[in-house]
Amino acid sequence: MTSKKKPVSRKRRNTTTSKPSKVSAGRLASFLKALSASTITAFSVASCALNPQLVEQLPIEPILRQLGLPGHEQDQVATQEVPAGSLVQTHFVQCPQFFPEGRLPAVPGGKGLRELCFSSFAILHSGQTRTPVFVAQRINRGMLLRASSIERIDQFYADARLPKTERAELDDYRNSGYSRGHMAPAADMHSLQAMTQSFSLANMVPQNQTHNAGAWSQIEQDTRKYVMRAAGDVHIFTGPVYDDRLLSARAGRVAVPTHLYKVVRDATTGRTWVHWQMNKASAKAGPPITYEEFVRRTGLRLLP
Repeated sequence: MTSKKKPVSRKRRNTTTSKPSKVSAGRLASFLKALSASTITAFSVASCALNPQLVEQLPIEPILRQLGLPGHEQDQVATQEVPAGSLVQTHFVQCPQFFPEGRLPAVPGGKGLRELCFSSFAILHSGQTRTPVFVAQRINRGMLLRASSIERIDQFYADARLPKTERAELDDYRNSGYSRGHMAPAADMHSLQAMTQSFSLANMVPQNQTHNAGAWSQIEQDTRKYVMRAAGDVHIFTGPVYDDRLLSARAGRVAVPTHLYKVVRDATTGRTWVHWQMNKASAKAGPPITYEEFVRRTGLRLLP
C-alpha cells in the first residue's frame, strides 16, 4: 500500500509546487515595486520637508512611471493663454468637487492662468502677479473637527509645478515687509497632507502683517464658526484684488494686492456673502458686501 501511494504523493507535490512559484514571483515583483516606491517617496518627502527648494531636484514622477506605478495626476497643471479682458471658463477637470454644484468659475482672461489641484483646495494661479486669482475650498463641520487635531507645520515652499518665471520664491518674501498670507487658511486643513500643501507659495499673497494677524484673522475665525453651525458643506473662494495702476508694488517679484476678498456660500441654504478688505493695517472687519457687488468690482463669476 505504501509503495502505491508514493507516486500519487509525488505527483501532487509536483503539481502544487509549480503554481506557488509563479504566484511568489508575482508577489515578489509587486513587493519590490512597492518597496522602491515607498523608499523613494519617503526620501523625497523627508528631503523636501527639510529643504523645500529640493522639490525641483527630486522629480518622483519619472521614477514611478518606470516602476509601472501611478503618479500624481491630480497635480498636473492646465494652462490658459487668452486675451486680457476676455471672460474665460475654467475647467478643473481633476478637482471639480471644490465648486458649488460642480459648476466652474468664469474669470477675466490674463497671462499665465494655470489650474492647480490640491487635496483640500484648488487654485487658479496668475503668472503675471505670481499669486492666486482665487483659491476654492469646500469644507464642513466634520472637516473642521478633524482639522483641530492637525498640528500646524510652518514649512513654506515654492510650487515646482509652476514655471520659474511665473511662481513666487521664498526670496521674494524675505525682508519684504509683508507676511505670506494664506488664502486657504492652514487652520482649515483636515489632514497632514492638506496642512503641508497649504504652505505652497501658490496659496499666498503679500499681506500687510497687521492686517493678516488682525482683521483678516478675525474674518477667517468667523467663517469657521459659521461652518461649524452650517447643516452641510460651505464653499469658500478667497483671493487678491489688484489696481492695475499699482501693479508695480512688489514683494520681490510678487505683486502686492490692494484688497482681499472671501466669498462664502452655504450649499444648503444658498446664502452668500462676501468679505471685502483693504490690504492695510487700518482695515477693520466690517459688514460684508453682496455677491452682485463683488462681481461688479472684480469681473469674477465664481458661483453658478
